[in-house]
Amino acid sequence: MIFGLGYSASRLASRLSAGGWEVLSTGRNGTFAFDDDGSVRLALADASHVLSSVPPGGEGLDPVLEHYGSALDGKWLGYLSSTGVYGDTGGAWVDESAPIGTGRRTARAEADLAWLDRGARVFRLPGIYGPGRSALDRVHEGRAKRIDLPRQVFSRIHVDDIGSGVIAAIAHGQDAPAGPYNLADDAPCSQNRVIEHASRLLGRTPPPLVSLKDANLSPAAAAFYAENRRVANGKARRVLGWRPAYPTFREGLAACLPAFTQQEEPGS
Repeated sequence: MIFGLGYSASRLASRLSAGGWEVLSTGRNGTFAFDDDGSVRLALADASHVLSSVPPGGEGLDPVLEHYGSALDGKWLGYLSSTGVYGDTGGAWVDESAPIGTGRRTARAEADLAWLDRGARVFRLPGIYGPGRSALDRVHEGRAKRIDLPRQVFSRIHVDDIGSGVIAAIAHGQDAPAGPYNLADDAPCSQNRVIEHASRLLGRTPPPLVSLKDANLSPAAAAFYAENRRVANGKARRVLGWRPAYPTFREGLAACLPAFTQQEEPGS
């Protein structure tokens, strides 16, 4: 049972279905509406595994735990969280032993801890990209920005590496204990390097370098740039045996490139 069949969870659901799992879900493209209480509770009664990708509400309360927490006992639980719970580390490495809740995402940190208290495997994710949601798309559509922040570093994760991490945790069963797991690639770097590489792949001139002030970012994007950290993935490697198929942005963008090549073929 998947709560919140969004971008990441839908690709995971497709892989699970292909592997023989019966997958039910809530969300716009899901099996049920979230508030279809009777249907959701019947599905939960039969489910062996439950994964939530639903973000916390405005007051930090987790909607799934609030509405359906009583139906989760005895299930394998997973939760897609965010490495934003670690806050700003000034570019230093951070692993699962670090405290959380000091950054801009306090509501997410509270939900993260609530799922940990319920015995979930909590997958903390950095910037997510993949087909249809990558630097290639932003360059192609003229939305990419290069911002003059020389020491700014981010971690990221290809959407399909999220799926493989969750599947690895499921496959390991009780050998993968409840707790937090960072799923991130092996090469934290500046966003500018990613945009420059995407521009080269598409044969485009990279966008000009601008100051943070002149970038006219949305409040959410500006808050994103206010934090600076490198996310370590060693625990997921050791405990889950997980290895990212896209260890750097180069492999990840290369996997996304064929869609753009096809767009530019004559008659396509």
